[in-house]
Amino acid sequence: MAVKLAPSILAADFTRLEAHAREALDAGADWLQVDVMDGHFVPNISFGTAAVDALQRLRRERGVVVDVHLMVERPERYLGAFARAGADVLTVHVEATAHVHRAVQEIKGLGVRAGVALNPATPISAVEEVLPDLDLVLVMSVNPGFGGQAFIPRSTDKVRRLRKAMDEAGSGAHLQVDGGVSPSNAPDLVRAGADVLVAGSAVFEGDVRANVEAFRRVLDEKT
Repeated sequence: MAVKLAPSILAADFTRLEAHAREALDAGADWLQVDVMDGHFVPNISFGTAAVDALQRLRRERGVVVDVHLMVERPERYLGAFARAGADVLTVHVEATAHVHRAVQEIKGLGVRAGVALNPATPISAVEEVLPDLDLVLVMSVNPGFGGQAFIPRSTDKVRRLRKAMDEAGSGAHLQVDGGVSPSNAPDLVRAGADVLVAGSAVFEGDVRANVEAFRRVLDEKT
């Protein structure tokens, strides 16, 4: 399976969001991630359904996957709105809802791919019971809430252990990593079993084409 690069628009220039995202896609990025923050589950506020709607022309033109990461309390309240806005993947945090299985079923009922995210201190056992129902599992390699944080090195081993658990469960879900991902640590994450890498500032700060091409060089060597 080819490794996907999913730039996080949180780090993009909001005054030219579509154009900046288009640059990343033109350079070889695969998905676009929308990081939604509510100021409660995480200590920051980002944006809502309007950001997803703003990417719909690219979604139609390119067939790009719009991957929405809900860093919000009680995410069930917003699933329908983000599905209607055009999300292809909706990921909720296992720590943010008392009813993870119900949330996953609601996402699937909306015709959207379902993901579950794990914070750095959350054990992989927290997601094992819903693995058969998931399309994506997200390992946070920073504490969520802010872009530009340093990668937590122990995350690589967590990815490796989660990949083993997914394989043993017969899961065909994507294994995504988000937080401090760069061309220097990407090869280790891919070897550990990740197949979708989220990067924000490592893509959008500076020369977008050069940044994406740096990722593509190391990712394409590993696939």
